[in-house]
Amino acid sequence: MIKINIIAVGDIKEKYLKEAIDEYSKRLTRFCELKIIELKENVAYDNSNKSIEQALIKDATIIEKYLKGYVIALCVEGGAITSTDFANKIKKISLTNSEISFIIGASNGLHDSIKNISNEKISFSYLTFPHQLMRVILLEQLYRAFTIINNISYHK
Repeated sequence: MIKINIIAVGDIKEKYLKEAIDEYSKRLTRFCELKIIELKENVAYDNSNKSIEQALIKDATIIEKYLKGYVIALCVEGGAITSTDFANKIKKISLTNSEISFIIGASNGLHDSIKNISNEKISFSYLTFPHQLMRVILLEQLYRAFTIINNISYHK
């Protein structure tokens, strides 16, 4: 069974998001070994580029410790793909890797060093989503991908 790691910067405070995360996490147990690693966000105390950059560097240093297997950064610079393409990508990666790590950055994104060491970058949309909601979207798309891979009715 493939291991899926979600390394996410920032915590989830909203009850409805926690419930959605719990629901999709439970659904995924039949397809993968899921681990969600929630990291404390290093907050920029002012809006200067230098302060934001320093916070992103601190986040990157911590994120690097948790990266295992095939690493996918979720970021705006990544290529947009369909749900079916995402399922095919998961299936293909799982043929040569026993573990996939997805990275969701903080509210200011991910430092370039993390993007550069990732095997791949993916964007789920041209729209901007709150990083807390992105965790739910990723889990839902992972569940959708596994149902597509296993020819289980859910996809449409």
